[in-house]
Parts: sequence; structure tokens; C-alpha cells
Amino acid sequence: MTKPNPVYLQVKAAVRYWEDAAVNGEEDLNGTLIPFREGDQWCPVIRLADGQVMEWPQGTTAYVHYKVCDEGEYFLLDENRQQIYKYRDYYVPDRYLCHGIDSYGDPQIGYGDYIILSINETGLIEGYKQPRFSKDDWE
Repeated sequence: MTKPNPVYLQVKAAVRYWEDAAVNGEEDLNGTLIPFREGDQWCPVIRLADGQVMEWPQGTTAYVHYKVCDEGEYFLLDENRQQIYKYRDYYVPDRYLCHGIDSYGDPQIGYGDYIILSINETGLIEGYKQPRFSKDDWE
């Protein structure tokens, strides 16, 4: 049986330093401002086609630069948000979760340890480029 094409990315990232984010321009010192915090994890769902963070609170902006410490779980979901693939590693899948340009004009690179995203007031990830899916990375 062939698996359906992935439509969403589900993130379950154990964040080490919540203060490495800003929400609506305010430093999020304790991780109390960022949407989708569940305990010690950040758990957004992102549409792969365009980088839309699903159910993002309208009017909220965020910049995240989270160190994940090799404790994340990442799943690709089908159109019904059912898990169809699990990322084979606990490192951050950079091409899915590091987007935009750094202060030097270079593409963001998280080196497998960081989630780096700027999310605008409509929930779109700025500078998002749809990642190329490779079954080799997922089980």
C-alpha cells in the first residue's frame, strides 16, 4: 500500500531555552507567550506547501531561535493530519524548520540543533521555501 503525500509537519520539540524567542516584539523569557507550548515542548503544525502555521493566533508575530537538544520528534501528516512518517533522527530537520535569511544575507542554518523561524501576523513563516521530501529521511 502506498502512503499518501505529506501535507503537514507536526513538531514536538523539547526546547532548552524558551527565552530565545520574541512574541509580538517582546522577549519571551519563560516561554509563556509563544503559541503551541505544551509543557516543555513546542508543538506547532505547519502546512508544507506554503509554511502556514496552522491555527496561529491572528495578529501575533514571533521569532524563534530554539535550541532543541536532540530531543525532538517530527512527523509528516496526511491531509487528515494523520501521522504517515516519522523523522528518523532526533536532530532538527533543518530544511523543514530553518527558513529566512540571517543578518549577513545568508540562508538560516540550524546545524540540526536549532529551529529558526520568523512567523508573521497571519501565521506564515517568512522566507519559507517548501522542502524537498525524501523518503530516506523518514520511516
